[in-house]
Amino acid sequence: MREQFIEKVSTSYKPKGAFIQLGSGILNGEIVTEAKVNLALRMMNRHGLIAGATGTGKTRTLQLIAEQLSDAGVPVFMLDVKGDLSGLAEPGKTNEALLERGLAVGVPFEPAAFPVELFSLSGKLGAPMRLTVGDFGPVLLARILDLNDTQSGVLSAIFKYAQDTDLPLVDLDDLKKLLSYLSNGAGAAEIKDDYGRISSASSGAILRKIVAIEQQGVSHLFGEKEFDIQDLFGKVDGKGVITLLNIADVQDQPLLFSTFLLSLLAQLFKKLPEVGDLDQPKLVFFFDEAHLLFNGASKAFLSQIEQIVRLIRSKGVGVFFCTQAATDIAESVLGQLGNRVQHALRAFTPNDAENLRKTIRTYPTSDFYAIDKILTSLGTGQALITVLNDKGIPTEVVATHLVPARAIMGASSAETYTRILEESDATRKYQERIERRTASEIIKERQQKQEADLAREQMEKSLPKPSAGSKNSSSSRSRRQTPLEAAQTTASRTLAREGTKLLGKIANGLLDMFLKKRK
Repeated sequence: MREQFIEKVSTSYKPKGAFIQLGSGILNGEIVTEAKVNLALRMMNRHGLIAGATGTGKTRTLQLIAEQLSDAGVPVFMLDVKGDLSGLAEPGKTNEALLERGLAVGVPFEPAAFPVELFSLSGKLGAPMRLTVGDFGPVLLARILDLNDTQSGVLSAIFKYAQDTDLPLVDLDDLKKLLSYLSNGAGAAEIKDDYGRISSASSGAILRKIVAIEQQGVSHLFGEKEFDIQDLFGKVDGKGVITLLNIADVQDQPLLFSTFLLSLLAQLFKKLPEVGDLDQPKLVFFFDEAHLLFNGASKAFLSQIEQIVRLIRSKGVGVFFCTQAATDIAESVLGQLGNRVQHALRAFTPNDAENLRKTIRTYPTSDFYAIDKILTSLGTGQALITVLNDKGIPTEVVATHLVPARAIMGASSAETYTRILEESDATRKYQERIERRTASEIIKERQQKQEADLAREQMEKSLPKPSAGSKNSSSSRSRRQTPLEAAQTTASRTLAREGTKLLGKIANGLLDMFLKKRK
């Protein structure tokens, strides 16, 4: 049985090309060193699942995979939920347990450190990682705001208007200003025919949700300088950089950070070129606390997740979801995860037992294990593994004793953490916010112009209109004479009058003379 086990595992897990070693197989409680369990680098863009109950070693599995990927020159992105992955920057401390584990899997333990970049959403625990509201998109933003279907539709219309009219949505102030402008301002009439009217009830509800997340201290997440996804692809001395997003200070906002992670994936999907199947991935993205992503997710949100996971592999990106149980992942997404590392499951409650039964049905039958028994009996640092071989066929299901992590399994020292931040190009690049002319400024300028135009029109209307009498008066005023002209006119009139009298006297005299002669 032992020789048959070694042969079957070795045949199933002997990939062509570069690979990482996950560990060695376990048979009847014995670690079989020769039964190597390997994962081909070229198959890591087929995505994966790392699952298991609390305390079974999921985080260390993430760490050992990240370490070997870094050694192979593959950059890694990881969510650091508790702030205890920064120890990757320091070599581990040798002890008997690590030496024993290394010998058991045929990989002698050698402490090592790895290049690390530190980010945080608040900017307090690392370089600030921001995105613009526009890049976040209406579907993901509706998820954070917890909008219903009607409100989500309104948000989509607002984003479409902003896109069509070249209004940059950078932060939440831009969104609030545009929402007000299109619902109660001058823009309401403008969008009525092409985008539909926005009711005051919908706009008011959305505005209240925006104000609510601002009060939670989330507004700093949106803005510029926005995170450049190309910074995820760094290398140092041939090793892939491990980028950690430390969310220890925002653990109480799971909806926020889980949605933010998906927005990063969406940016990778949108901006990276098609590369097809590579010998090794360009980036491996570990999505920790993945159950938070699917809780209460809308159909539109789930559809976006499914699309990203299905298509992003052609961009050279592998995505590994990490959660407590496979049932936490939507079936449409779970079916696309070809590589599975399942740590121990517990069946202490009826729900646990039901999850165990569902998980068992997702595994192929094994000649060496009863899947239900092995899943509940695995120890810390052990997992049930099946991956895809070079031909895309699932490998033999193997209970595996995992390779030990070589860096510190915990948080780094405060000195190391500070040194990383001080020497980081990312800290200098993203520390200061950038303010530019965005939607709020453009709308404010529009409103000021509209107000000025309206005031000018009202002023013109308020001026008195000239009447007919005033027109005649004006004409008569325009015909007034100067004193000289008046004197000349008077003299002319006097001369004319006196001349007339003189002519009359002469005529009378002549007439009298004529009459006298006849007599």
